[in-house]
Amino acid sequence: MISKLSFDKFTVFTDTTLRFSEGLNVFIGENGTGKTHILKAIYAACSVRDKRLNVDFGQKLQNVFLPNSIGRLVHRGKGGASGKVAVYRKDTPASHEEAYISCRITTKNNTQIKTSKWFENQRSSAIYIPVKDMLANAPGFRSPYSQRHIHFEEVYADIVDKSLLPILKGRQTPAQQKLLTELGKAISGKVIVKEEQFFLKNKSGELEFTLLAEGYRKLGLLYKLIQNESLIKGSVLLWDEPEANLNPKLTATVVKILCELQKMGVQIFIATHDYVFLKGLSLAVKADTPVKSFSLYREDDGIKHTETGYFEDVTHNPIEEAYDKLLTEEINKNLA
Repeated sequence: MISKLSFDKFTVFTDTTLRFSEGLNVFIGENGTGKTHILKAIYAACSVRDKRLNVDFGQKLQNVFLPNSIGRLVHRGKGGASGKVAVYRKDTPASHEEAYISCRITTKNNTQIKTSKWFENQRSSAIYIPVKDMLANAPGFRSPYSQRHIHFEEVYADIVDKSLLPILKGRQTPAQQKLLTELGKAISGKVIVKEEQFFLKNKSGELEFTLLAEGYRKLGLLYKLIQNESLIKGSVLLWDEPEANLNPKLTATVVKILCELQKMGVQIFIATHDYVFLKGLSLAVKADTPVKSFSLYREDDGIKHTETGYFEDVTHNPIEEAYDKLLTEEINKNLA
């Protein structure tokens, strides 16, 4: 499990340390407070755990954040000649020993990587789902991306590659079957792939993803990641704005799937701006579920954060503040 993340003069952060739950971790905050940067930093670190990939942490940070140069990731300010990001991992929540990987970056584009027991010879177990759907674009994406004809953060190429992984031989577990059945009901079919093109298959035939509502594509992506066992016990799922393009009914399905994945042993990190999603997650989470909620906000001396166990206790909550303001305006309008 990812246990901790620390930033020192990295992107919008000056000096920040976050300690995570082994279950659900939810980030809220106004735009520009670093939620996506947290997800990307964790993802970059997790993506280099497999020695066979032959990609170092600095390279992956460059590819995932996609600045003009890696030195641009250093927080600009007084004394900001270099910055650092470090990600920590524990084998079990109760373990006292932490593996880690860190990258110090200078404004002159130099990097220094340090590690302790971080690398493992295993398939990468991290999944990053960006806001924009990519499955509809998969057939025409991989080749021009690999030849650098198009300019995208690597998270987009990675999620296409993960979704195109073949289904492993052997029977799926009851937990996997349960999730696939739930998703199949929500999208009224199952997801198949032909020559790198995704289709929704049901009794009416096969509908290509370019003709499918984007909310259904999002559930279709989950279907493929569960089906090809990219999301299994020990995996890390990082999802930026899962509520995007979902109506409330589909949001409820996503919430249910996330809770089930957490029970299976998937560690989950979510950044959200949505009241319905957050409230649905709050109602669905059981009392014994390991959860941490983080609120990021700006102060004069930089980005700050608060941590709490459950969503209802979050302070500096811009989502609730916005809804409270709307409610007040509606009451005042009706009383006028």
